[in-house]
Amino acid sequence: MRIKDILHDFVDLIFPKNCEACHNGLIGNEETKCTSCRILLPRIEADGLNSEAMNFKFAGTPEIVSTHSFLLFTKKGKVQQLLHALKYKGVKEVGLMLGFMFGQEMAASGILPPAELIISVPLHEKKKKSRGYNQSDLLAEGFSNATGIPWSGTILSRTRHTATQTGKSKTERRENVKGVFSVKTEITVQSVIIMDDVLTTGATLEECVHALKTAGCMEFYILTIALAKH
Repeated sequence: MRIKDILHDFVDLIFPKNCEACHNGLIGNEETKCTSCRILLPRIEADGLNSEAMNFKFAGTPEIVSTHSFLLFTKKGKVQQLLHALKYKGVKEVGLMLGFMFGQEMAASGILPPAELIISVPLHEKKKKSRGYNQSDLLAEGFSNATGIPWSGTILSRTRHTATQTGKSKTERRENVKGVFSVKTEITVQSVIIMDDVLTTGATLEECVHALKTAGCMEFYILTIALAKH
């Protein structure tokens, strides 16, 4: 056994790592999440009822070609635990891992969008500075690593700090984010993926589409790691 492996095992013994989804101890080469959770995380079938519900959310936006979410988000479920670790515990590896898994599985299923660029939904600079990073950037980077589609976290900006969307109705959410995004740099591509963490009403994503459409984009593919189940 190499010295490096011995040291690794010693550190794991003194500072054991737990799965961010189920909080059980990780073993062997497991990182961030255990093998059981990787297999059993609740996937959303591309042709299931949840997918129909997602597409219905954007029925009034014909520029959105398709919408896909990777996992089903339920209160106190494993997906919520993972996203909580990503957004509030500083476990950035969760974002890269989930984005990579999503990209791998979409590519393997033959449903990878034919987009030229992935654009992550931006945070306001105040919130990004407080958190230290934008979780959607990490998801987009992981997805890009798995698929080879380039990504950018600098094209869109959030021009004002808004109150949380949590607890708001669909109408209130739309009003809360109306006109909040702008295009910072020139964009030359016409088909883009917009990547975010959780899809609820879709109000934030529609505002991103509106901003990018005015800058010349023509086709949009909405991808989120999770779909909120109400």
